[in-house]
Amino acid sequence: MLKFEKSDYAASYGTFKQLPPSTKAEIAFAGRSNVGKSSLLNKILNRKGLARVSSVPGKTVTINFYTVDDIYFTDLPGYGYAKVSDNEKKRWADLMEGYFASDRNIKLVVVLTDMRRSITKDDVNMIEYLAHNNFRFAVVMTKSDKLNKTEYAKRVEEIKTELEGFNPVAVIPFSSLNGDGRDELRKVIDESVAERED
Repeated sequence: MLKFEKSDYAASYGTFKQLPPSTKAEIAFAGRSNVGKSSLLNKILNRKGLARVSSVPGKTVTINFYTVDDIYFTDLPGYGYAKVSDNEKKRWADLMEGYFASDRNIKLVVVLTDMRRSITKDDVNMIEYLAHNNFRFAVVMTKSDKLNKTEYAKRVEEIKTELEGFNPVAVIPFSSLNGDGRDELRKVIDESVAERED
């Protein structure tokens, strides 16, 4: 099992050409800007300020690598935020596409969605890409603490329909505030790292 607390920041890369060769298993985290990726990372790693949290959507413009025990967690640039230039959007797209297409040892992609809302077109595009390219992925519904019991139960049922046909390995409601879903996500990550190579 991974020692999740044994973690540290490793490096950040802003273009595909800067990415180093893949030398370790990687767990990638993807989602729309401001969905709470940094807060989630800090929560599952039990580190308050390891991943920088910003109130400004689109702040993560690099792929940030974190060493966790003997693997990498990679925090991917948030997608779907409109207030950036076309050149910046292209750089992000090239970086993301290059990352996924360069034969890296990606064991799992954690796709974050906001539990308060239906999954977006950008989320669907990401999930379709992962499914089409046979990446193992889990969907994590962030900000679960912001829903009451009725809303929570409703979204748990609705997302089953929204994800029909995609077969994620898990769908996990998650709260960076109270830790809801943290143990389940850690277990899915552990299982994914332990999977034998094809």
